[in-house]
Amino acid sequence: MPLLEVKELSVTFTQYDRGLRRKKATAIQDLSLSVERGEIVAVVGASGSGKSLLAHAILGILPRNASVGGQMAFDGQPLTASRIRQLRGKRIAFVPQSVQSLDPLMRVGRQVRQAVRAGDPAEEQRMAFARYGLAPLTERRYPFQLSGGMARRVLVSIATVSGAELIVADEPTPGMDPAVVQETLRAFKTFAENGTAIVFITHDLEAALAIADKVAVFHAGTSLEVARAADFEGAGDRLRHPYSRALWRALPQNGFAVPDLGANEPLSRSAVGCSHARGCALATIECAKTAPKPRELRDGMVRCYHAT
Repeated sequence: MPLLEVKELSVTFTQYDRGLRRKKATAIQDLSLSVERGEIVAVVGASGSGKSLLAHAILGILPRNASVGGQMAFDGQPLTASRIRQLRGKRIAFVPQSVQSLDPLMRVGRQVRQAVRAGDPAEEQRMAFARYGLAPLTERRYPFQLSGGMARRVLVSIATVSGAELIVADEPTPGMDPAVVQETLRAFKTFAENGTAIVFITHDLEAALAIADKVAVFHAGTSLEVARAADFEGAGDRLRHPYSRALWRALPQNGFAVPDLGANEPLSRSAVGCSHARGCALATIECAKTAPKPRELRDGMVRCYHAT
């Protein structure tokens, strides 16, 4: 049984247009994802693909004008609003993307110590700071006295000292030195080896592949493919969706190739049909008219009529 299971998640925002006319904007639609204990699932995709919204839905921190559909469960029990409040910061830890999530009025050492659930809080905090290259005196600083990279390391420290069973990390490495990035990735890998489930949200496919067991490829508010990390190799022939192959082939070591984006047309959400249809060389009339349903294929999941 997965520790975290998300089924057919939708997130819709109520907005107001001219004349105070109310309208609905769907940002996530029919999104499914599961994470086992001891597993790292990387969520990759371009900005605006819904990666952070997924994290906010899991943690119950969406804005008030958001409505959530579908099902989410943690350890076999539904993730209701009240249960999320009970689990958040205890069994579920969050590494937010924004460094402004730190309390501006509290020294950062104290913020880390407050997250410790087992062991000596001061010792756990100092060990975490040493692991992520933060000098001992950092614990007495306030957030405004830190660089962006230092603040991110504090946020990672808060999550990793919590003893949580699930860590949701939303873009945890931007602004860090390469050595600290590698240390952070190694720490996540170690936590997973000890049974922690990790959702690693990133735009950096290379970082994701360094530690992930599975990779979920997001586009326009849904998951187009969930593949094993080992499927990202060579020319990407083991990947199932043309968009996943395009992301893989666009990496520098793969020649910056974008064969499936067609005429350099920017990707955008379609009103109906497959969200990638406008940029896909394989697209047919069926792709433009009806969104493909997720299906199991070669030990992975894909939404594509042409995947084989």
